[in-house]
Amino acid sequence: MNKAEYKVIGLMSGTSLDGLDIAYCFFVKTEDSWRFEIIAADTYEYDNPWKEKLASITEADGEALTQADQALGVWTGKAISQFMRKHQVDPEFISTHGHTVFHQPENGFTLQIGSSYAIHTECGKPVISNFRDMDLALGGQGAPLVPIGDQLLFDKYDFCLNIGGIANVSAEVHGKRLAYDICPANMVLNYFSNKMGKTYDAGGAIAASGMVQEPLLKKLDALPYYHAPFPKSLGYEWVLANVIRPLEGEKSPTEDMLCTLTHHVARQIASNVHLLQAKAGDHSVSDSSLLITGGGAYNDFLVECIRQYSQDKFRVVIPNELIIGFKEALVFAFLGVLKMRNETNCLSSVTGARRDHSAGVIYTS
Repeated sequence: MNKAEYKVIGLMSGTSLDGLDIAYCFFVKTEDSWRFEIIAADTYEYDNPWKEKLASITEADGEALTQADQALGVWTGKAISQFMRKHQVDPEFISTHGHTVFHQPENGFTLQIGSSYAIHTECGKPVISNFRDMDLALGGQGAPLVPIGDQLLFDKYDFCLNIGGIANVSAEVHGKRLAYDICPANMVLNYFSNKMGKTYDAGGAIAASGMVQEPLLKKLDALPYYHAPFPKSLGYEWVLANVIRPLEGEKSPTEDMLCTLTHHVARQIASNVHLLQAKAGDHSVSDSSLLITGGGAYNDFLVECIRQYSQDKFRVVIPNELIIGFKEALVFAFLGVLKMRNETNCLSSVTGARRDHSAGVIYTS
């Protein structure tokens, strides 16, 4: 018989390379719903050698990739041990997304690194990971994975938007959860901020000082991915080939590039929320709520642009800082809970797999 309460650590390492998010979470199953609390949470930033290694990991050979997998697992396990000592917490298990290296569902493969056995041996806790592989085997995209959490933990919002390295959206449409990657976000914004000696554009201030380059904006908006049907998802390789590398040839000032990219992200987000509203037959004005989480929620200029392009058809909701920063780590903890209960944690309506399933592999001694 399944338990009603769980204390779990969830991990998230995103494509923006900010670091490893660790969240110690408490879940309670009531008769017809789930309740949660993030009890403690920290981000363990990657140092420059790790940032450089992860930024170029798609070009590593097999030996270097295998070494990085093991080393990242050891580093992650040590970070978890430090976190547990600092906060005096004792989780039942660890649930981790891993760090994505390759994601090419159209070619039938995906890869996340951070050895689960290395994490387990370093921190002494069971580890649940490999949430994407089974979905790909079932013909799905292997992503997004967070929508089951949106459906069961954040159902009071009409739309859940996460703006990390990639922006993705989730919504309930005619009784089915739909979700997909919208466009690159912080991955590209941070890349061009780095050219100005900044880790990121704090508050979008640099972007706000620039001017929109209309021809470039139209070129970005015309990328074929945006017109493809969902289910669909993005990987770093696609962003590098279709956005970053082509933009490196542009002669515009970096401020203008960031301004244009910010408007592009905001336009794509707003137009996709409008699309989902139309699919749901929701013609109400300003009643729909859009929950924004992830690092992009701190980008004031980006959020203001989203409001501008919303055409007052939805209202933006910015939650507290724990939810902004650690919602994905929270949901990966929850994915682990559902796996332990052998309950569905991956939705075929989201990924395009042949059926819903309980994804993940449990690593223990």
